[in-house]
Amino acid sequence: MIARSPHQQLRRRGTNAAALAALRLSRQVGEALADGLAGKHAGDAARRLARLLGADAVALADCDRVLAAWGRFDPAAASQILAETLDELETVTDPPLRAAPLVVSGDLAGGLIVAGDVTDAELTEAARLVATALDHADLDRARERIAAADLRTLRAQISPHFMHNALAAISAHTRTDPERARELLTDFSDYLRYSFANTGDYATVADELQAVQTYLELQRARFDDRLDITVQVAPEVLPVAIPFLVVQPIVENAVRHGFESRPGVGHIAVRGFSEGPLCVIEVEDDGAGMNPEHAKAVLTGNERGTGGIGLANVDRRLRAVYGPEYGLLLDTAQGAGTKATVRIPRYARGVLAQ
Repeated sequence: MIARSPHQQLRRRGTNAAALAALRLSRQVGEALADGLAGKHAGDAARRLARLLGADAVALADCDRVLAAWGRFDPAAASQILAETLDELETVTDPPLRAAPLVVSGDLAGGLIVAGDVTDAELTEAARLVATALDHADLDRARERIAAADLRTLRAQISPHFMHNALAAISAHTRTDPERARELLTDFSDYLRYSFANTGDYATVADELQAVQTYLELQRARFDDRLDITVQVAPEVLPVAIPFLVVQPIVENAVRHGFESRPGVGHIAVRGFSEGPLCVIEVEDDGAGMNPEHAKAVLTGNERGTGGIGLANVDRRLRAVYGPEYGLLLDTAQGAGTKATVRIPRYARGVLAQ
């Protein structure tokens, strides 16, 4: 081990502290630009950029005008150098101002203007930092729009087939077992209320599983109690937030395509548990199963009319909310049943149940 002098140790600690401060400021710039150049925190991004660069002033502009600034600028000079920068699509220096274009996903989004003793290389890197933050913010907003649109689509596809059969089962019990019919009618009302609730994009695992149990009770009545149901959930995952209507389409698929067309008793197990930082939900049936290649086609939405729309919707929403590494997994084989697994972070930024 090489011994360092006290002076070297102090210098190293100082270098590490400076690097840590720069990294922290870079992260804070990204967070401040989460709502874009016109967001309410863009001014904070300009202030942190000035600190990061050691600049006297920093301004963020779109292609027309300055939107946020920290420090003092000559407005006419700032507008002039912005126009030149956007026109030439390269760093422009006109002391005491410097400006660089902001290119996001190949499109010109605006410009970064600085005043002070800042090199061209520093300005270029700062512009890349801002452009990357804007790109990530655009991606996050796109994911939110996709998830919201897919939820609207899924609600519109609540199975008329199920609703018809549920009402028929309730009707069949009105004379033979009026008390059971009243209970089933309450279950049906609760199911519809939850499925069309306007309470946001997320629910708790507890709420999702309560809706699933209601759905399964209605299906049990329809099949004259030939449906055997097991629901086992660890207490620590009950409050975990999850995209709304994620579990129910998986269970519906297990009933319709695993059990509906075959005689005898069918078994469906729903399990929820933690796996380190993850919440895991499994829906397993002992039904007909399917070819693994067919299962892949289902998740891409290419198998319409065979459960593909609902399951593909769930998979797409999970990936949109949590990232491409998360989604719906199907473990199945012909004649061997199907196990569908959802793994999501127990805590994810912006994912909160209302």
